[in-house]
Amino acid sequence: MNTSKRRFWRGAMLLAAGVALVAVPLMGCAPDADRETVIFGDLQWDSALVNNRIAAFILEHGYGYTDIEFIPGDTVTIHQGLVRGDVHINMEVWVENQQEAFDQATAAGDIIDLGNNFDDNWQGWLVPRYVIYGDPDRGIEAMAPDLRSVFDMPEYWELFRDPEDPSKGRFVNGIPGWEATDINSQKLVEYGLDEYFTDFIAGSDAALSGSMAGAYERGDPWFGYYWAPTPALGKFDMYPLEEPPFDEEIWATTRACAYPSNNVNVAVNSEFAERNPGIVEFLGNYRTETEQHNVVLAYLDEMNASYEEAAMFYLREFEDWWTQWVPADVADAVKAAL
Repeated sequence: MNTSKRRFWRGAMLLAAGVALVAVPLMGCAPDADRETVIFGDLQWDSALVNNRIAAFILEHGYGYTDIEFIPGDTVTIHQGLVRGDVHINMEVWVENQQEAFDQATAAGDIIDLGNNFDDNWQGWLVPRYVIYGDPDRGIEAMAPDLRSVFDMPEYWELFRDPEDPSKGRFVNGIPGWEATDINSQKLVEYGLDEYFTDFIAGSDAALSGSMAGAYERGDPWFGYYWAPTPALGKFDMYPLEEPPFDEEIWATTRACAYPSNNVNVAVNSEFAERNPGIVEFLGNYRTETEQHNVVLAYLDEMNASYEEAAMFYLREFEDWWTQWVPADVADAVKAAL
């Protein structure tokens, strides 16, 4: 959606929620002692923590909000804080994961949905790209040149042989307690792959990503579940296996199709929005892409960087992108601060 249309819809949503819009010039300004503290909900995953600090850096150095706090919490507690006003901004509402609560809060006018931060997030099943295409730079020859789809996997199960059950290949699933883990187990059965692959449940996220990393570094085959944005998919060139396209009816019954993409939205407390229309305008323009986060999260991991450093890395690497969110004088002030 182009910038003018995004602004129209943000304004329409604010008016529908009863927030009075006033003409506020979106200009950089000197720090102002009267500006209120801005409180971000610090959800406990990397992309959310980095998004918070990207927005905070722009607010501090572009708009003069020098008093910024980050309140840690999980999905439920941050949502509750946003409704009460204890939290002002949530940069990553995974809407479908909390649909009922989110819908209730927006309908009641407690929070305002400012639309997508990014909606091209992905989850599914992968193999390293070198399995299909090889990697001449690493001396790796293609192992399964015709592999494209989950339905091709029975032909290649021996490549992924399970060391604990050599009669089958190994599919590396998520961890116990994740909804996706149960979905993957169901998919294995629906795709007929349970006859060819064991359903190996990883003990932790570290074990899941570690199994991918270890195989990739050795140049070995690997078949399993993962998602983006994540550091791993920023570092490793993985090939998403084709599945039947997402279909709501199929998903509601057998799950035998691709995962749906979630809406990952920016939301603000309504009373905070009324007091700070300039911030709302900025956040209404805030939009990123999964591939950008993959790059930034790979930097975070490889350089052992702080979230603040990762945010500045984003602002330097994607200047042409984020400068579209703000007026030129704000962009100049932020670039000077970098």
